[in-house]
Amino acid sequence: MIYSFPSKARPIRQGDIFANIPRASVSLDSLATVTDENIQVISWEEIANENRKIEAILPVTSIFAIVATQNCDALSSPEITLCEIRQFSEVDGKVKDTKKPKAWEKIITQHARINQKWFYLPPDPKIGFTKKMAVDFRCTIRVPRMELENFRNFRKGTLNALAQQHFRERLGQFFRRYPYNEWYSLDSEELKAYEKNHKCEVSTKYTWQNGK
Repeated sequence: MIYSFPSKARPIRQGDIFANIPRASVSLDSLATVTDENIQVISWEEIANENRKIEAILPVTSIFAIVATQNCDALSSPEITLCEIRQFSEVDGKVKDTKKPKAWEKIITQHARINQKWFYLPPDPKIGFTKKMAVDFRCTIRVPRMELENFRNFRKGTLNALAQQHFRERLGQFFRRYPYNEWYSLDSEELKAYEKNHKCEVSTKYTWQNGK
């Protein structure tokens, strides 16, 4: 499909796909800290107010991830940034009931232009994907570059030239996108039609949309 498989000796590049990357989950409300072999659960606010270093116990999950760092930085930067890869249905809940090829075609082509939060990755057993997957640009992880270099045996593959160029542009679009309420220029009647079409109620209405 859209993947290639570089040698283990090749340096890390943008678009490289790794398996078994650790993702730690941190809670600001309750953090299990270790002091003198005792475990105490406290909030991060308390730790931050005391401005002290701690050792903590964190839940860690093994995930697929793709390198987001640009090639030039991937050669010398202290850290590498990766984006998490999950099943497509987990990244975008709208596709969980999609089954027919016609529906998938519309999502993969048309919806990909609209929804900039994900990047579609087709299944391929060679790279370890048995189902349709997606890069979630909202979930990033940083790991030490030198340690990831030593972890290259877990690199399952990379995007081919065509997909890598598309990935780079989608990544850039996501982080430079301008957030706005797309309904801001609608009048009151147009907004009612918008709510009906999208089966939702807009909570943030502007003065020109209040119907008065």
